[in-house]
Amino acid sequence: MTDILNQIPTLSLADQASDPDGFAAALGNSFRTFGFAVIANHGIDAGLIDRAWDLTRQFFALPEEVKRSYYSAALSGQRGYTPFGTEIAKDAAHVDLKEFWHIGRDLPPGHRFRDHMPDNIWPAELPDFEPTFREMFAAFDDAGNRLLSAIARYLGLAPNWFEPAVENGNSVMRLLHYPPIPQDAPGIRAGAHGDINLITLLLGAEEGGLQLLTRDGDWLSITPPEGAMVINVGDMLERLTNHHLPSTIHRVLNPPPERRHIPRYSMPFFLHLASDFLIETLPGCISAETPNRYPEPISANDFLVQRLIEIGLKK
Repeated sequence: MTDILNQIPTLSLADQASDPDGFAAALGNSFRTFGFAVIANHGIDAGLIDRAWDLTRQFFALPEEVKRSYYSAALSGQRGYTPFGTEIAKDAAHVDLKEFWHIGRDLPPGHRFRDHMPDNIWPAELPDFEPTFREMFAAFDDAGNRLLSAIARYLGLAPNWFEPAVENGNSVMRLLHYPPIPQDAPGIRAGAHGDINLITLLLGAEEGGLQLLTRDGDWLSITPPEGAMVINVGDMLERLTNHHLPSTIHRVLNPPPERRHIPRYSMPFFLHLASDFLIETLPGCISAETPNRYPEPISANDFLVQRLIEIGLKK
């Protein structure tokens, strides 16, 4: 199996300040080719990340009954805890072997999105959890906006084109725990899937298991340098760009038998458009060779609801 990092260079987000066009071209070309990019020097403080990992491990080590007290089926997994064996990849035969916690955007009273973007839930057992993950959410949000500026440049748009599109967007930070699994566990830690959102920013992929599906139909492993982020295109950006930037199928494999007693943790940030943003194919991504695949636009929230039903988080 080929290591994807032999083909995808690690880019530095710090280069955006000195050479915005060059960074945008490199990021866009990586997305165009693979649907993924690897980003070092992303600007999120290493000490903050360390505190976040420590609290993630502390939470998932809590007794099962305590964790389940923060689960509400009515929230469709939007906030708080989602138990092991709940989520399933589209068209998969088995549920994913994971549990997770979701943190979303805080909205002011009376905001027009509050009917479908609920308040956050915070575990009372861990007093440092709320301030740490509020800070992490803001840091992810900032890094994501910087990447969107580069994507806009690559697409020939104004660098700030995405700013109103994602303002108060329904972005979600997920704390993921893949527990130790038995030797004969059915399914895999995360079945083959594409992400729903605009782009995903992922920390924690240094631990093996993450793979992407190439255009040639090969599964390639992703193992970024220590501390780097893995970024991938989501289905919303694929649709917006008429598949010019592809949303690539990916999965998380089970470890080899001798390592199945070792847990795996990761922290993706699913950056979303504003709920009422109309996903309408960009004119610059339509041509005689690439006709518009999506002549009927759809709101970001309607698109999200359709997909949440498909993966079992919403009934």
